Amino acid sequence: MNVDEVKALASAIREEVAKAITGQRDTVDLMLTALFAGGHILLEGPPGTAKTMTARCFAQALGVAYGRIQFTPDLMPGDIVGSNIYNFQTGQFTLTRGPIFCDVLLADEINRTPPKTQAALLEAMQEHAVTFDGTTHSLGRNFMVVATQNPIEHQGVYPLPEAQLDRFLFKHRVSYPDAQEERAIIIHHGGGSASHDIKQYGIEAQTDRKTLEAALATVGDVTLVDDVVGYIAALVRGTRESPDLEVGASPRAGAMLARAARARAALDGRNYVIPDDVKALAVPALRHRVILSPAAQIDGRLVEQIVSDLVDQTEAPR
Repeated sequence: MNVDEVKALASAIREEVAKAITGQRDTVDLMLTALFAGGHILLEGPPGTAKTMTARCFAQALGVAYGRIQFTPDLMPGDIVGSNIYNFQTGQFTLTRGPIFCDVLLADEINRTPPKTQAALLEAMQEHAVTFDGTTHSLGRNFMVVATQNPIEHQGVYPLPEAQLDRFLFKHRVSYPDAQEERAIIIHHGGGSASHDIKQYGIEAQTDRKTLEAALATVGDVTLVDDVVGYIAALVRGTRESPDLEVGASPRAGAMLARAARARAALDGRNYVIPDDVKALAVPALRHRVILSPAAQIDGRLVEQIVSDLVDQTEAPR
């Protein structure tokens, strides 16, 4: 597979998702970038902005094994990964796999469950495997988490720990549609027989595991020259040196931003990364990896603006 085929595949997936979802182009593009970079994405936004619906349609368009977990305050780690259950007839333990054993996992409203349960995803997101009772079970190279959450200011939520946030390649804020898109949504979904069954939209699978693995291999071969590597490193170090940030991004952030930039280049049909790839992904890749200083919080500064300013201030290679 070459980059032109990756671009065509991404375009086909977009078209299938668009059968059910009006707008949300930025959201779908970031989900595609995360997919081909081998990463995970966290979608944050108010209720009713199609976060869950978009994730479901995305998985349907991929045509791979799909799992969903509705996170609730009483959810336990075993409800996610599964457990070994003793079989009295055979006298042996039988593995009962949880919903995490899939290719694309929708972690719906992930911040509605306590940190102990949230942490059950840590190993899976980092190692693409889960361990229980001393045995490690692989989830496959294509494993991807698409998580949704409501904004922190809503009641009944548990903020994700820093270690959990750092496992997400992107954190994307899902916004409200513009006026034209909202009119289209009302026309499309405002009928008397509204249904949440995505089968009615005729979304067809555009890929499979083997094709996805080939696409990931193609993305890994995208050229990243030393000047762009230096630019990524300068951006990440800039977050640690900024007086407006109490905690800056880790070296892992730089490595993941580089992977994301490679994926974006491939989605654009290029086999080389340009600085614009890095600039376009800096905010969603870094916003959840940094913490505002107390002074910046008092001044009402936004993480997104500080990262954008760093992008503007850091000299990009020509």
